[in-house]
Amino acid sequence: MTDKIDIAVRVIPNASATRCESRDDDGVYKIRVQAVPEKGKANKALVRFLAKQLGLGRSCVELLSGETGRHKRLGIHGLTDEEVQVRLLG
Repeated sequence: MTDKIDIAVRVIPNASATRCESRDDDGVYKIRVQAVPEKGKANKALVRFLAKQLGLGRSCVELLSGETGRHKRLGIHGLTDEEVQVRLLG
């Protein structure tokens, strides 16, 4: 198990359902969230979703960059890249 890995995410807010759709060739996850992109609501929804899908506490998922944009980097504590991919994409 690693200390922390970084993942890249492209967020699509205002979706009909919150879900991880895919991971592109560059390793960027495409995640749709139901929340609106105002006052950090979409970021909070993203962290909540990732923590739940990965089976981690919210404190193990941290937003590293991209607070106001669609492209974000997140730190995941306690899992490997392969474990994250399996848990997000099944």
